[in-house]
Amino acid sequence: MAVYAIGDVQGCYKSLRKLIKFTGFKSAKDQLWFCGDLVNRGPQSADVLRYIMDLGDSAVCVLGNHDLNLLAVANGCRETKAYDTLEEVLNAADSVEMLDWLRKRPFFHRSDEYRACMVHAGIYPAWSIKKAETLAKEVQRVLRKGDYKSFLKKMYGNYPAYWDNTLEGWDRLRFITNTMTRMRYLDTSGALELDLKCAPGRQPPGFHPWFNVEGKRKPSWKVIFGHWSTLGLHWQNNAICLDSGCLWGGKLTAVRIDIPKPQFFSQRCKKTM
Repeated sequence: MAVYAIGDVQGCYKSLRKLIKFTGFKSAKDQLWFCGDLVNRGPQSADVLRYIMDLGDSAVCVLGNHDLNLLAVANGCRETKAYDTLEEVLNAADSVEMLDWLRKRPFFHRSDEYRACMVHAGIYPAWSIKKAETLAKEVQRVLRKGDYKSFLKKMYGNYPAYWDNTLEGWDRLRFITNTMTRMRYLDTSGALELDLKCAPGRQPPGFHPWFNVEGKRKPSWKVIFGHWSTLGLHWQNNAICLDSGCLWGGKLTAVRIDIPKPQFFSQRCKKTM
């Protein structure tokens, strides 16, 4: 079985289908991993969701910040932004089915067989992979409950900025969510800096990419993530960023992870923003 992980699709359905064809993926025997942000800003978010849903067990997806944004907007917990392109999903006849499927996706995926895990933004350096998986399930359980709208209302905000095992309630869930769906940089004290979006090398002094901060993550494990289009395709300390800016006229990128040396595939994209 071949396993291909794919970066942020964000509604770029045509590019996705071309990339998948290029990889040689066979749904009967292979698997696709999607590292979040399936929807928004691009032109065909509904088609992306329907296609991946139809793949069934051949697809694994984790939630990204744009996926959570769609759920929040759909449930009246957040206003749409100027560049959102969510109407196609919200107004579709099968909107309820798509939203329900999306809400039940995990925040973190782990494979012991391939010594690889996937998360949309990253792993907080103080967490081991096992710890990250456990914390992700805390948020996942809340989002899958009947009162999930309460979480969607409370998840936004940049605080707390520091992790503490004693964090409780919404503060705890918000920190986990921010780390896994929004994180790029930390400062020297270990605080999340969620407003910096620039490429490494352009950040102010005292801030470091999360994957450059020494922590408990096993360096022998591959961490697949997206979210960081200014970083682009990047492989460092066994952390592999696959957000290569498809939405901005860059590329949509996949990596095959079931083989000893990762193999990359890219598909050029038309700018939609």
